[in-house]
Amino acid sequence: MKRLSEFVKERRKEVNLTQEEFADRTGVALTVIRKIEQGKTNLNMDKVNLVLAMFGHELAPVNSKELNK
Repeated sequence: MKRLSEFVKERRKEVNLTQEEFADRTGVALTVIRKIEQGKTNLNMDKVNLVLAMFGHELAPVNSKELNK
C-alpha cells in the first residue's frame, strides 16, 4: 500500500504543480501540503480530504477487523 505522502507528491508532480500552486488549487495552506508530503502524522483529516479530492479520493476511518478479512 502506497503511503499518503508518496501518493500526494507523485500525483501533484504528474499534474505539474508546485506545492504552492497545489495548495492554492486545493484551498489549503502550503504548510498542509508540506506536512502531508513529509509524512507528518498530526494532520487534520478534513484538510487531507480536500487535497485527496483533487484526485477523486477520500480518507475515511476503517475498522481494523474489516482489514483482516
